[in-house]
Amino acid sequence: MTARPRPFLLSGTRRPGEPRMLLLEMTTRLLMPTILVFSLYLLFVGHYGPGGGFSGGLVAGLAFVLRYMAGGRGEAGDALPVRPSTLIGSGLVVSLGTALAPVFAGAPVLTSTTIAVLGLEFPSNLLVDVGVYLLIVGVVLELLRALGAGVERDLREDWT
Repeated sequence: MTARPRPFLLSGTRRPGEPRMLLLEMTTRLLMPTILVFSLYLLFVGHYGPGGGFSGGLVAGLAFVLRYMAGGRGEAGDALPVRPSTLIGSGLVVSLGTALAPVFAGAPVLTSTTIAVLGLEFPSNLLVDVGVYLLIVGVVLELLRALGAGVERDLREDWT
């Protein structure tokens, strides 16, 4: 038996008795992919202007907060099938690994070089920003998971 794939957009199903905010749900369906693409834009433009991993990660985190507000904890968990602690750990590993890699070549910590991928050249510091991006998104998702349980419990008590 194969598992049913989880939808990226809101599923539209709710438990009986839960309040629905259709305008917020539909707006989230339209805006979330756009916000995530904008956060990636901020991540990549950070070396040539304002932005980078931190601001891009915060914008992506806001997209997941919007998804949480529209669909609750179940929908927020469906948005990204990776555990927040995995994102936090991988972000730390990528950032620290990129920062310490020049030491093994005899250069100072955080020495930047250019990396050519598919004919495009990127500064190696972009990997540090990717790690920070993953770290910030993971922290925001962990906060939603931890704090959202209390908020949902309080809402359930108010609606009953």
